[in-house]
Amino acid sequence: MLAVGDGHEIYWETIGNPRGVPLVYLHGGPGGGASEGIRSWFDPERYNYVIFDQRGCGRSRPLAERDDVDLSLNTTHHLVSDIEALREMLEIESWYVLGLSWGTTLGFAYAQQHRERVRGLVLGSVTTTTPWEVSWITEGVGAIFPEAWHQFATHVPIPLRNRPLVDAYAELLMDEDMAVVESAAREWCRWEDTHVSLAPGHQPHPSFNDPAFRIRFARLVTHYWRNSAFYEGESLLEGTAQLSGIPGVLIHGRYDVSAPLVTPWRISKMWDTSELVVMDGGHSDAKLPDLVAAAMDSMT
Repeated sequence: MLAVGDGHEIYWETIGNPRGVPLVYLHGGPGGGASEGIRSWFDPERYNYVIFDQRGCGRSRPLAERDDVDLSLNTTHHLVSDIEALREMLEIESWYVLGLSWGTTLGFAYAQQHRERVRGLVLGSVTTTTPWEVSWITEGVGAIFPEAWHQFATHVPIPLRNRPLVDAYAELLMDEDMAVVESAAREWCRWEDTHVSLAPGHQPHPSFNDPAFRIRFARLVTHYWRNSAFYEGESLLEGTAQLSGIPGVLIHGRYDVSAPLVTPWRISKMWDTSELVVMDGGHSDAKLPDLVAAAMDSMT
């Protein structure tokens, strides 16, 4: 555990060769936590890879499902500061950055603020959490899943239906009545599981069976999404042009309806030293681990 201030401690671990290629993994969500499966993605003889749980989730403390949670102390800028505190504590001069889903937004934010600490980036299922992306994933994609979206939208009480859905859910998830919170978290996570895959026979994420995880995850996602990752408009996306000179690989599924391919395509046009790899798959495709590992191996 590393104390990072504001009463937060983040869980971290290192895997592999202490003299290997340094690599830090930024998990998705926000609030998903670093799954143990990531430990097996890379050659432990070749890499020294660092895994940590972002504020409010996983094995970090305090967790976001607490009644007294203060989400004002959990922003992209706090998380970037935490990454730097971890790097300094481990005495790593610079490292490669791997981000998946929300972790790609965080990876862009970190690289833009600490360019000199980044040797290269591999980013899978790319997002930048712009207002357009948030609107798409909470409302626009309902055109593909109208039945599920109707249930998701009509769960919001009539007095809140004049608000964007992400704002309405964020308010429900911080309600004083825990029954309201638990119900909103269940509906939010049901919607997440609906749009994340077009694959026949897709199975719900097992973590969503845990009521505490549902609250933690839904609170953090809505907090970050309603604030567009705490960046103005498309400033984070447009800032990716600053990364030219740093090697990068963007891996994205053509059938990713949660996060349309247009975002990494736009980034690849601005970031001169990036490569866009388009796979025939969706947001959480089974091919992603092998493609990520191969991209990192080729870069290092």
